[in-house]
Amino acid sequence: MNRYYTPSNRVHSSGFTLIELMISLVLGLLISAAVIQVYMINVRTVTVQQSASEVQDSTIFALQSLDDHIRIANLGNLESSINDTTNHGGIVLTTTNLGASNTTDSKYFTKSNGTTGWAGPSNITGINSDQLTIQYKNITPNTLYDCKGKGIAAGSSDWVVERYFVRLDTGATAGTGLQDLVLACDAGRIDDEGNVTTPFNGNGEVIIGAIDQFQVLLGTLTDISQLSYLPAKTYLELTDKPAITTVKLGVIVRSTTPLIADADKTEFNVLGVAQNLKTDTTTGKYYRRSYESTVLLRNARVMSVTAVSPVTP
Repeated sequence: MNRYYTPSNRVHSSGFTLIELMISLVLGLLISAAVIQVYMINVRTVTVQQSASEVQDSTIFALQSLDDHIRIANLGNLESSINDTTNHGGIVLTTTNLGASNTTDSKYFTKSNGTTGWAGPSNITGINSDQLTIQYKNITPNTLYDCKGKGIAAGSSDWVVERYFVRLDTGATAGTGLQDLVLACDAGRIDDEGNVTTPFNGNGEVIIGAIDQFQVLLGTLTDISQLSYLPAKTYLELTDKPAITTVKLGVIVRSTTPLIADADKTEFNVLGVAQNLKTDTTTGKYYRRSYESTVLLRNARVMSVTAVSPVTP
């Protein structure tokens, strides 16, 4: 027997209309955009926090180590007044500071921006980085270590000379824009006469892995109650050079992790001087901060005596 289906037996199906599909698509895009926006904000926040942590960790540990070494400058020297003529003086400004027989090139001495022939690299417009060279002898009963991690035997007869300076990172190339710079330290040895027993090797060891500026001021007691801070160039131009008792450091340190957004700062104040970052849209997107540190030289002493007329009864 044949069975016939009438139209009333057919099953009818319905779908989304074009308007419903368009509404669904728009809602989906809005939700996706919101999710992506939240994700990007979280990524940026995490990146900034990571970059800030890198800068803080690098600076705190590096400056603490640097401060510790500067504090022992002039250790082992019977002369406690430090200037450019002090034999084996803690702050090395001239060959006289290194001994009678020393012939070290002056480019290895403490230098500051503006010194003729000096061009310490920096990522700051128009202001070169400085260089700090110190000297000491281990007269303690314990083994000390220079800035490169090499041991200095207790009672060693050699003087340790340490040079802190900014250079290009290994593998980096020089350019007119922002460069990959590091703060490095090189260490050598000389005898009492100033003869070199262990020369500098040139590159030194990295102290801060990403830096834009390194500045140094020398603190001098100009009268009984006034402490003046001078760049090395200005100090060397003085006719009567007061003793150096303090060293003030200023650095601009950057993160190694780039930011997703633009650089958060391009202008800084370092040791009282406004400094502007070089313009570079490709490599400028890093977190940067400036830090300062003041170190009193433990082995430098200046005594100020004020004479008072006796009172006649």
